[in-house]
Amino acid sequence: MHSAKIINGKLLADEILASLKQKIAEATHKGTRPPGLCTVLVGEDPASQIYVHNKNKQAASIGIKSFHKNLSQNTSQSDLVALIHELNENPEIDGILVQLPLPAQIDPQAILEAISPNKDVDGFHPENVGLLSIGKPRFIPCTPKGCLLLAQSTGISLLGAHAVILGRSNIVGKPMTQLLLNSEATVTVCHKNTQDLKTFTRQADLLITATGSPHLIKADFVKPGAVVLDIGITRLPNGKIVGDADTEALLPIVKAITPVPGGVGPMTLAMLMENTHQAYQMST
Repeated sequence: MHSAKIINGKLLADEILASLKQKIAEATHKGTRPPGLCTVLVGEDPASQIYVHNKNKQAASIGIKSFHKNLSQNTSQSDLVALIHELNENPEIDGILVQLPLPAQIDPQAILEAISPNKDVDGFHPENVGLLSIGKPRFIPCTPKGCLLLAQSTGISLLGAHAVILGRSNIVGKPMTQLLLNSEATVTVCHKNTQDLKTFTRQADLLITATGSPHLIKADFVKPGAVVLDIGITRLPNGKIVGDADTEALLPIVKAITPVPGGVGPMTLAMLMENTHQAYQMST
């Protein structure tokens, strides 16, 4: 295994977090309040509980003050919106993050729209989506933002490069498309109805996959020297966590590839911290 080809997302994330920690320490040392991040969890979903715990732990480790609201599974949409309006008004809170998925009685879009665009550290509010699409982003969604940095860390020039994205979600695929277009790449977006997927993936200088189909990307899906960013994450019946790419098969062919786990995940979390710090700078 040629380890230089494995992109170490954790290492890059740790560098970013160390820099943020220093900036926050300098600001608070001068008597400024610390940045504040509030996570909101509705219900008892075990995976969501872990995600939220990790976000709060990471925040605390770099000097961001954590606020957390845990609501019951049967919370009404109006109660959740009322809570968000309170958090929007709270001067100690810079970032608000409502953990998805939400229970069936709550419309996630209504919740994303209730969050103040200036506290929307996920970058999902329609106003922030619009700003990204015109090339004037306020908050960039965390996973695409981390992916762009991971791609740049490999030395790939995005100018005119052909980037192929698998998946068109509002959380990853669409914002990733905008970011890459803003970086002057040529972008193709594929999805579950794309005919002859391989035709497209084999043209990619940069392949970004977020399908959640384990080991979908085999050796014959990529061209030699491509950079592959694997956002997919699936737990197999035997408990093993794998991505969309068959990493072992791709290593001899690609220029660089992110591992799963340890590639995109740590960067997503670091970008959330960066966005929270950015919101803090906007408000102090």
